[in-house]
Amino acid sequence: MHLVVGALSAVFAIAPILVLLWLVWWLDRYDREPIWLVVAVFCWGAVGGTGLSLFGATALITPLQSTLSPERLADLTVVLIAPLVEEPAKALVLLVLALSRHFDNTTDGFVYGTAAGLGFAMTENFLYFISVGSGGDWVAYAGTVVVRTVYSALMHACATSVVGAAVGFAKLRGWRVRLTAVPAGLVTAMAIHALWNGLLMADERLGAGGRLVAADFVLFWAEFLLLFAIFQLCLLDERVMIRAELAREDHLIPPVHVPILASYVRRTREDWLPAHIDQEAYVVAATTLAFRKHQSAGRDLHTEEISELRAAIDRLLRPPQDA
Repeated sequence: MHLVVGALSAVFAIAPILVLLWLVWWLDRYDREPIWLVVAVFCWGAVGGTGLSLFGATALITPLQSTLSPERLADLTVVLIAPLVEEPAKALVLLVLALSRHFDNTTDGFVYGTAAGLGFAMTENFLYFISVGSGGDWVAYAGTVVVRTVYSALMHACATSVVGAAVGFAKLRGWRVRLTAVPAGLVTAMAIHALWNGLLMADERLGAGGRLVAADFVLFWAEFLLLFAIFQLCLLDERVMIRAELAREDHLIPPVHVPILASYVRRTREDWLPAHIDQEAYVVAATTLAFRKHQSAGRDLHTEEISELRAAIDRLLRPPQDA
């Protein structure tokens, strides 16, 4: 019985989360992050984030056990301590990753933040599934799997994505922006987490008969759709940036290629380049060139890489007899 519960819990905890992780990575269509780095951030959330949050929660709960009733302590843990500890634990890896050249902007922050949140959710879901499944109530088990996969896991992903977006937004800006944007993102993540937990707890404590739970579900999807819309606006901003930066490379990149390179759909077609040009290599080089130029605006950054990218594009576009 325990082996069956363990096996089912592992499948239900891992499979949907990995699908969501792949989907978020795929949606970053203009400049996808290295998959190995996304997986590394995911693993931090699954192992480092959960371990660090467990340590932090224990440190905060232990002194309160002698002064609060078990019920009050449980309420405080769920509504306050969990968001206060778990959100910084999940997001810690983002501050380290911000030093990497792979972490460029707000869109990257959304992707990496979501990866850390999903990793944390996977481990937490597995532990919840094991706990509920050990009681033998399969109806409760099925309900837990659905709610924690569709709602709790996405809540963790959304909350940490806000921190990632804030870090990405602040990375190439001044210290004033960094000192305000990153704490604001962290506070927002904690608020999302606390509101989700708080309404669920309040429904139980106040005997609201599921009304607050229903409100929590509706409110969460509103938050999710808002964050998804912001993510799409960030992608649109990347498209505009690619077009603007490559338009200034008219000595190198044919002007007719610029709107195609800035369109995810059009640049995947196979009818706009001569047969001798490696389309995938050309798209990657041109897109990377646009991003590096944008990041270097007004700064002495990526100078050598920009020169190498221009040389690579020149080689790719050169007719075969001139190669």
